Amino acid sequence: MAVDTETVKRIAFLARLKIEEDKIEETKKEFNDILEWVEQLNEVNTDNVEPLESVNEFHLALRDDVVSEGNQRDDVLCNAPDAEYGYFVVPKVVE
Repeated sequence: MAVDTETVKRIAFLARLKIEEDKIEETKKEFNDILEWVEQLNEVNTDNVEPLESVNEFHLALRDDVVSEGNQRDDVLCNAPDAEYGYFVVPKVVE
């Protein structure tokens, strides 16, 4: 599959990219090079290759999700510049 000038313009429009007229040919060549590289990847035999979750062999250490020192609303709100009815008061941002 080859990319033509109209396809480059369409891709630029859809991706909201501004490509100058004098750069269209260069961009077309880059797109075609990318597609050629993808075609090369399609030729690789991956029949006996298992899908990977990650290329790293280590696993993240997980900790228990434990609630500690809950019910501190008043202590937290005492740091707020303004609080009302147990909530933070913030300036209105939507009219």
